[in-house]
Amino acid sequence: MSKPKVIVTVAPTGGMATKKMNPNLPTQPREIADDTYRCYNAGASVVAVHARRPDDQATCNPAIYSEINSLIRARCDIILNNSTGGGINGDMVRALDNGLWEIMWEERLKGMQAEGVEMCTLDAQTVIASFEGKEILVATPPSRIRQIAGMMKERGIKPEWEVFGLADIVQDVQRALNEGLDDAPHFINIVIGANAFQGALPYTPRLLQTMVDHLPANTVFNVSAIGAAQLPAAMNSLLLGGHVRVGLEDNLYYRQGQLATNVQLVERLVRLVREMGYEPATPAEAREIIGLAPLHDEAAAESLETCK
Repeated sequence: MSKPKVIVTVAPTGGMATKKMNPNLPTQPREIADDTYRCYNAGASVVAVHARRPDDQATCNPAIYSEINSLIRARCDIILNNSTGGGINGDMVRALDNGLWEIMWEERLKGMQAEGVEMCTLDAQTVIASFEGKEILVATPPSRIRQIAGMMKERGIKPEWEVFGLADIVQDVQRALNEGLDDAPHFINIVIGANAFQGALPYTPRLLQTMVDHLPANTVFNVSAIGAAQLPAAMNSLLLGGHVRVGLEDNLYYRQGQLATNVQLVERLVRLVREMGYEPATPAEAREIIGLAPLHDEAAAESLETCK
């Protein structure tokens, strides 16, 4: 009997952490591509890509995303999932007259304009993020959810729905699905333990169970837990029938007092996935689970040969 397959996502960079926090954080295209390839070899089948400017500040510049994507695709067939959330500095933010800051919508939309992108994040909520003494508005009202979901559908990009709380699932995502803005299977990423975001839930097994219990029909779900919650929430996700994510975007430490690398985090999670009686999905298997088209062109075939 074949073992159940689990999608392992690596989130190597994010839009918030810095090399001062962890010098192992990859921020430039070549660094991100090299780290992603190491994580692919360790068992990751999806990479959640965030772009950074040459000064390491956050951006959704399509040219930088395209460079990252092409460097990764030249080495392996891992699924490319670009962020439309951006980050908390750089090109992404502006000061508002009311004392708040804002992650700019027009900059966020650029995340889906890169070459090679297969998936993009879709934040199904409006939140306030507190970082570096700033309160930063991340506004995604229903009209914007319709806009970005429609744009992704037109481009053949699969959304990864980002949910922080129960209302995001039962109201915002469900409304979009009812309006036909995403074809099944739906891929939902439950972000839990994000204490810097107003409205986000802390990680407990009971809260995660509640969110899973309210997922829409025909949903494939993944769990992204922040900080020390990353590993226990990943194991919890497996027990609930979900998929898993690790990476320095969400957690900078391997254990208390020891800074991590992305490869270390992936390798440990893959060991535990196998100890639990599962097997990490290959990128081709992950595409089938998520509902993505297989890679079939000559360039993809050459990349596949490179990875072997």
